[in-house]
Amino acid sequence: MQKDAYTLILEAIDAGTYRPGDRLVESELAERFGVSRTPIREALQRLETQSMLSRDGRSLIVASLDHNQLAELYVVRAELEGLAARLAARHASPEETRVLREMVETDRMLLNDPSALSRANRRFHKLIHLASHNRYLVQQLDLVHRSMALLASTSLAAEGRTETALAEHDAIVRAIESRDEEAAQLALREHISKAFETRLKLDAGELRPR
Repeated sequence: MQKDAYTLILEAIDAGTYRPGDRLVESELAERFGVSRTPIREALQRLETQSMLSRDGRSLIVASLDHNQLAELYVVRAELEGLAARLAARHASPEETRVLREMVETDRMLLNDPSALSRANRRFHKLIHLASHNRYLVQQLDLVHRSMALLASTSLAAEGRTETALAEHDAIVRAIESRDEEAAQLALREHISKAFETRLKLDAGELRPR
């Protein structure tokens, strides 16, 4: 199925092709994605209404999050992700649980590649969302993760974070495997809290990117 202009631009932002502060130009986007300018214009308008883009004079740029927006986003993310883990512990199929375990084991081979690990991390969290078997929760988490694309870097890029993040993933999966709903919720909320702490330290210059 051919992707529409909105999806193409959103995926480019999520992949870091366009980063916070980058200017988006209709003609350049139309040429890059091989579509006409009309759907590009409509997609840009839609992304602006969703606060993914902001105005800089007459130009549209990829939005960035200030400290308060970042804090608000992580509060919501921790609650929703925690709920997803709780429901996954209740509803995940044996196949979903096995794939989550395989992801943790496979991701150990990516410890020296933060960008690959970041992509793997998104897949891991997405499977937990789906394993909750609650479509409304998945929709809300999709919105949260769309906003996460406005962060200039991943917290996994911080020195020493990859090893601890994988240990946290292991604890989350162990709780889901054990059908321990409370432990799964707490483990995922703690994981998000640690990621937020790491990002704050990165922003403050206390930690160095790898």
